[in-house]
Amino acid sequence: MKMMIGTLITGLLLALPVQAISETVRITLWHMEQPPHRVERIQTLIDEFNAANPDIVVNQEPQNWGEIYAKAPAAIAAGAGPDMLFAIPDFAPILKDIGALTSVQAFVEDLDAEHDFVDSSVEAYSYDGGVWAVPLYNMTLNLWYRKSVFEEAGLDVPASWDEWRAAAEALTADGRFGMGLPANRQLYTDQTVYSVMVNGGASEIYNEDGSLRFNNPETVAAYDFYNSMMAFSPPDATSWTWGEAEACFASGSCGMIMQFTVISTYENQAEGDAADLGVAAIPTRDGSGDNATIAYANAVMLLSEENAEREASRKFIRFLLQPENYGRFLNMEPGLFMPVTATGSTANSFWNDPVVQEYREQIETVITNGQNGRLFGFTSGRVFPAIASISAQNVLAETLQSIVVSGMMPADAVVSGQTRMESLSR
Repeated sequence: MKMMIGTLITGLLLALPVQAISETVRITLWHMEQPPHRVERIQTLIDEFNAANPDIVVNQEPQNWGEIYAKAPAAIAAGAGPDMLFAIPDFAPILKDIGALTSVQAFVEDLDAEHDFVDSSVEAYSYDGGVWAVPLYNMTLNLWYRKSVFEEAGLDVPASWDEWRAAAEALTADGRFGMGLPANRQLYTDQTVYSVMVNGGASEIYNEDGSLRFNNPETVAAYDFYNSMMAFSPPDATSWTWGEAEACFASGSCGMIMQFTVISTYENQAEGDAADLGVAAIPTRDGSGDNATIAYANAVMLLSEENAEREASRKFIRFLLQPENYGRFLNMEPGLFMPVTATGSTANSFWNDPVVQEYREQIETVITNGQNGRLFGFTSGRVFPAIASISAQNVLAETLQSIVVSGMMPADAVVSGQTRMESLSR
């Protein structure tokens, strides 16, 4: 009888799908949130998820923005890519074009019914008949300053480019630079350049027919203005990324910077006086008040081709978007990552964070500024996937470097920039 029961059990096990009798499903997350405190917060959430789901093990592997555009396609081609990868809108088309993505439209619709996504966060990943990533958090570039420094200099918050340049000049004194602007060939410079462009009438990179329109008088004027502001920036700004700008502001060496947030460095490395920290919309060319900025939703792409890994990835994403977890996820960097869901925007886990409570006024301003946020290549109601190649090569920043470093005239540099974009779009 024992032999018959054993044979029966063995037969039943053999009849089950392989996944049903496997021990665990292991999935890997790649993201570019490298600062240790962000990695630590993500790990805390991963540990909670793993504990609640003993049949799934999530591992994180932080990556570098400077390498990921080349590293991810190579890893996927070699069969060593991650199961989940955080992305920005102009990165997703690169992986879609190599066949690494399957539409997650049904999953996003399911999450939308539960949490109500901000429409624009989904639209940036919606084209060619599918949705290619799940939105996770929004980011908005702003102008940061110290109220007391402005008061001492007799300055109001600048509304126009002329006022902005005058303020930068007035603040450049006694070892302080009035404005910290990057000029490195890197994503941060793309972001600051475009934030000037959109406030000068140069938001559109493409015409409606998909042809490039980078070379236009408004773009030239934006680059000319940006170059004029470099006179009030530190001389090493040609090698800056986000961290150097924040450090310059936190130390008081820069009177103003354009950045998504400075709250963490200001709180931990500077005086930490929330009442003195000012944040404003980026000035417009004419001071009209119709301010805009670069803003976009980061998202997560599902890359695994195996059903078990994809289902485990979906379960982890659901976990992150639950209001009791979502605010803690966003607050891995308080004041930087903004919610992309209605349930997240009112979540106690977001607003009850001690740093968020201290800087609530600034964070509410950041959210307001983001309501008129745009992203190059995603502004006309259509998505032009060729923007991925332009962004990967940092052509906006490259164009600026040709002016600031090589001494080209802005008009000539913009012509060269369009030619470069056209060559990458073929």
